[in-house]
Amino acid sequence: MELILWRHAEADDTVPDLKRELTDKGRKQASRMADWLTPRLSQDIRILVSPATRTLQTAQALGRGFQRAPALAPGASADDVLAAADWPDAAYPVLVVGHQPTLGQVAMRLLTGQAGDLSVKKGSIWWFQSRERAGQVQVVLRAVATPDWL
Repeated sequence: MELILWRHAEADDTVPDLKRELTDKGRKQASRMADWLTPRLSQDIRILVSPATRTLQTAQALGRGFQRAPALAPGASADDVLAAADWPDAAYPVLVVGHQPTLGQVAMRLLTGQAGDLSVKKGSIWWFQSRERAGQVQVVLRAVATPDWL
């Protein structure tokens, strides 16, 4: 299974939190990352998006259908994200568009098996793959990309 974590792009610092919109810079970040992702995503990918406006706007840059996932709202846990994505058992790749610190907590769990936080930069992706070797599920970090690098 492949799991891609995409943190929403830069958003206005306003309230209420769920209504925050992308800034001009954020729209450019989302577009740049979407341009990079599009040729690399399989046609059967499932895209799960937090119900926050900024994540919906980030995902819209892909120009593909997606599913709003209330379980991914700000404050979600790493367990919520992994359960929504059906990690590592899903038969299809999953792209999650969400928030910090949750995505950093998911990345830490996948990389180390431990609780903790990693910093996931705004607009960036962390691309993981699971595989089975000798009866054990292993996690491979395939890519980390930020819009600034693209």
